Amino acid sequence: MIRIGILGYGNLGRGVECAVKNASDMELAAVFTRRDPAAVKSRTAGVPVVSADDAEKWKDRIDVLILCGGSATDLPVLTPKFAKLFDVIDSFDTHARIPDHFAAVDAAAKATGHLAMISVGWDPGLFSLNRVYAQSILENGRDYTFWGKGVSQGHSDAVRRIEGVKNAKQYTCPVESALEAVRNGENPELTTRQKHTREVFVVAEPGADLARIEREIKTMPNYFADYDTFVHFVDEEEFAKNHSGLAHGGFVIRAGKTGWENENSHVIEYSLKLDSNPEFTTCVLIAYARALTRMKKEGRTGCATVLDVPPAYLSAMSGEELRAHCL
Repeated sequence: MIRIGILGYGNLGRGVECAVKNASDMELAAVFTRRDPAAVKSRTAGVPVVSADDAEKWKDRIDVLILCGGSATDLPVLTPKFAKLFDVIDSFDTHARIPDHFAAVDAAAKATGHLAMISVGWDPGLFSLNRVYAQSILENGRDYTFWGKGVSQGHSDAVRRIEGVKNAKQYTCPVESALEAVRNGENPELTTRQKHTREVFVVAEPGADLARIEREIKTMPNYFADYDTFVHFVDEEEFAKNHSGLAHGGFVIRAGKTGWENENSHVIEYSLKLDSNPEFTTCVLIAYARALTRMKKEGRTGCATVLDVPPAYLSAMSGEELRAHCL
């Protein structure tokens, strides 16, 4: 059995716990928290909740530590830190900062002989794979990625970090006319702003400067600055009634041409429609945790991404079973 540890017990951490419960080859060993452990209770019988400060004591009892923090401020610090102690996996999703995050985690993991995997989820993650497959097959073409309509956990977390914000939820919305043009094979040139809008619902602290909060949201680099962003301030009752869900999804599309005169058009599309963004994301994390343990047995150290993982390593089935049932 692969022994899993969870660091952080929010939506993502609870999703990992659920995914481990349904995995035939895994067991949950411990939940680590930066909160008071006495205030956190695991749903899995017999699994202890431990202070993150005491995690090092568990380094010989955990095969993979799954880091369930936010990409804005948590994971850039936590992943290199814990990659020195454990084989780790995270869901860092700030695309523009992935190269820097990779370099930091790679150095930390190699220093102590550990293996880390970053940016695991559905985008980055599964969508990244589909972009590589489609680009490799249709070299003469153009990529398009659309997200939503749905809740972005990373963007919502980034808004909640703003001073004066009590709670927030961010929805990413594809521009339907742009999506339709891509599916029609028109191969439009689209700016970031032309592909998506962002809609943010904020519960502010009493007396907070609403104009400042809205300005900080709309000018936040890598999150909102390049989009038409609409900010709505609501009370807690409306927020709980209308914005408690975590649905999401999206589309990866590549439109390309083949033929001596490029006379034939092709469209490759991969899509997801998710009732629960965190629960689906954690299912991806669990599959790649399985792959990580196999790669570690082969002597791999440092940092890896989904692009480095053979597909067969994700499955609990043997190679013979995969060839018989999936090939």
